Amino acid sequence: MSEQYRNNFLREVEKNVEEGEWVKMCMQCGVCSGSCPLGPHWEHPPQEIFMMIRANKREEVLTSSSMWMCTSCYNCMARCPRGLPITHIMHGLAHYAKRIGIAPKEQPTAKFAQKFWDNLAKKGRVNELKLGLALYFMNGFSEGVKTSLKMKDIGLGMLKTKRMNPLEILGGHGVKDQSGFQKMLQKATELESARVGKEQGK
Repeated sequence: MSEQYRNNFLREVEKNVEEGEWVKMCMQCGVCSGSCPLGPHWEHPPQEIFMMIRANKREEVLTSSSMWMCTSCYNCMARCPRGLPITHIMHGLAHYAKRIGIAPKEQPTAKFAQKFWDNLAKKGRVNELKLGLALYFMNGFSEGVKTSLKMKDIGLGMLKTKRMNPLEILGGHGVKDQSGFQKMLQKATELESARVGKEQGK
């Protein structure tokens, strides 16, 4: 492989982005874009992002909202003829851009991801009712009411089949070892902070 191909940004991605070493394996078939439910809405679909990385377009890639479009459906990974971990790379690029402070202002899935994490981190299991309400109302009260009314039939169906319990909003269920779970999260945060600090100190 020529040095021209192994440019600075490609090496940076391989070093700092989860599964980044797979980027060079993309053969530009476009199956990932065709498999993505949000494909038409991407500024740059995955195979184009990979091509841009190999073309050394660092700022264009890391300031793009494209990686933030990924909703982790894994269709792209299931259908990629070369088995590339596309979902992991997309999230890895988004996290890396955020970590170094050049992520775009528009981050389509960031609000959902944060609310999901906040919900999960409290007790180790997702409180579906609380998460649903948080998502419905995350863009304001009036939008929340509209969304709630629009989804009322689904909500009633979940109540009838006992897939949702209104009493859960008062407490909800969680993992048995709450203390251990919180210690695990704290340790993971410490390890990540140490890793990032080490990278920035290089």
